[in-house]
Amino acid sequence: TSAYSSPAKSLGDPGITPLSPSHIVKDSDAEDAVEQLFLVVVAIDFGTTSSGYAYSFTKEPECIHVMRRWEGGDPGVSNQKTPTTILLTPERKFHSFGYAARDFYHDLDPTESKHWLYFEKFKMKLHTTGNLTMETDLTAANGKKVKALEIFAYALQFFKEQALKELSDQGGSDFENTEVRWVITVPAIWKQPAKQFMRQAAYKAGMASPENPEQLIIALEPEAASIYCRKLRLHQMIELSSRAPVNGYSPSDTIGTGFTQGKEHVRRNRQSRTFMVENVIGEIWSELEEGDRYIVVDSGGGTVDMTVHQIRLPEGHLKELYKATGGPYGSLGVDYEFEKLLCKIFGEDFIEQFKIKRPAAWVDLMIAFESRKRAAAPDRTNPLNITLPFSFIDYYKKFRGHSVEHALRKSNVDFVKWSSQGMLRMSPDAMNALFKPTIDQIIQHLSEVFDKPEVTNVKFLFLVGGFAESPLLQQAVQSAFGSRCRVIIPQDVGLTILKGAVLFGLDPAVIKVRRSPLTYGVGVLNRFVEGKHPPEKLLVKDGTRWCTDVFDKFISADQSVALGETVTRSYTPAKPSQLVIVINIYSSEQDNVSFITEPGVKKCGTLRLDLTGTDAAVPNRREIKTLMQFGDTEIKAMAVDVATSKSVKVGIDFLNY
Repeated sequence: TSAYSSPAKSLGDPGITPLSPSHIVKDSDAEDAVEQLFLVVVAIDFGTTSSGYAYSFTKEPECIHVMRRWEGGDPGVSNQKTPTTILLTPERKFHSFGYAARDFYHDLDPTESKHWLYFEKFKMKLHTTGNLTMETDLTAANGKKVKALEIFAYALQFFKEQALKELSDQGGSDFENTEVRWVITVPAIWKQPAKQFMRQAAYKAGMASPENPEQLIIALEPEAASIYCRKLRLHQMIELSSRAPVNGYSPSDTIGTGFTQGKEHVRRNRQSRTFMVENVIGEIWSELEEGDRYIVVDSGGGTVDMTVHQIRLPEGHLKELYKATGGPYGSLGVDYEFEKLLCKIFGEDFIEQFKIKRPAAWVDLMIAFESRKRAAAPDRTNPLNITLPFSFIDYYKKFRGHSVEHALRKSNVDFVKWSSQGMLRMSPDAMNALFKPTIDQIIQHLSEVFDKPEVTNVKFLFLVGGFAESPLLQQAVQSAFGSRCRVIIPQDVGLTILKGAVLFGLDPAVIKVRRSPLTYGVGVLNRFVEGKHPPEKLLVKDGTRWCTDVFDKFISADQSVALGETVTRSYTPAKPSQLVIVINIYSSEQDNVSFITEPGVKKCGTLRLDLTGTDAAVPNRREIKTLMQFGDTEIKAMAVDVATSKSVKVGIDFLNY
């Protein structure tokens, strides 16, 4: 038998069995929550490498404000966003965030700094931790551990306070948290536990509460980007190709006149097929038609994820055609390659030691690399210089007994030389080589997506996210896919997600259909059928032969679900006299699941319906209706005893089972 004892045996009650015929009711307007009125929507783009927020007043939704410029920005990096770094005092209290945290940490004396807790790029931990819980730890630069939930809550609380302060300063009176609807963006490819974790951290930061969950929306990054891209006007985009005439004008015309000609052209050719949708959704291009498909590639610091959307008119709702995919191919991959290169030149043992003994200098070195990384371009011919911190040169000499210069000469790493001003000199080829593994993975993954049947005839590819600013990535995407679709990059590409998230918060109904990332169902008993059911699942109770552990599916992975859609099933207690009915909810990444004992099936909720003390006049086959409602990133389940209307509700929970 399987490793788990069957729930029927372990619970000592016969469980539930489907009422035949099993029916699904799609009840779209089941008790819609009363829409709350918020004065302002604030979106937080909590990125792996950098973060920021933007907001818009519900009265003037077309005006999106991106937060004020941050103090202490770096040369060569636009500072509309601040680095995702956080500093705690030696007593583990929040000290500072962003540039402030980085600079303060950097200015501490090394003897002191080793007691302070400095965290950077910690968001990736949520993606890479297989069994994420509320107890998961993060490791600071000095090696000490702190609960991830605390760090995330501190960071969100910092943004909450910054945003409320800015709103209050602007409005001249104090702004209350209750007047704000918050939107936090997460990668679409995150697993459910990570998305739920973000919500819990926001509750801890006081943005919303379990009693008032509507105040917080968890938005998916590429979806937010997609919403924003649809609203762009042509002059806000950079088209990477100069292909044949589009809509009867060639790209060599200036875009401005081209656009009006394009509109003219559309107007002349308008046989009911092309809509000028501007009156409905702002400035969608005149070229997007009903049913058009486009792909959004969101390339950030940690992850790259992609979604394929299709436009549904008249309202221009989006329909997800292919479930979000991607992986940890963000620009951090380039930093890892640089680190590997340093290990190759100076030795892994030295680099490990240096990071622990001189954490602030290591941060400095990575900042120096970051600004050179942004200068890498396909056609660059002159070398890129990276300043080595003095303490690196000094510590290396102590550690090895010879100079950095000697190490470079000896290492036969061709493209990297030592310049007399104390810099590493990298040839453009050496820099491009650091990008190659990451870019190759992105292109490879995109090719696989393009080969899927759901993804035929994609019209546009939008490249968004911070890493999309890299000319090397732009060129690679253009040369790989430019012949299949038009590759387009919004101008303020790093802020695309932020602005889209604000638009999403103003109108959450714009995303209508998603693909379910998991299969959901409940554990039930079915009548045992010889030859069909495995013998070890046989359970005989009161003379009836049952098959235990059956996974009764509500929805399959990759199935389309409309937001807010409710799926209903009816069950009856296997034993009529039973008064406490326990319904366990399970999820799996596989779509064909037969039993709850199969590998990969996880319990993610329990509905306990206690019917003791209810009227004795119950029908002999009591009907228990079970409903699952698929919300934004939350799923709610409910069980109702039809005879007495007694009900119980539960939110699906991926962190505590």
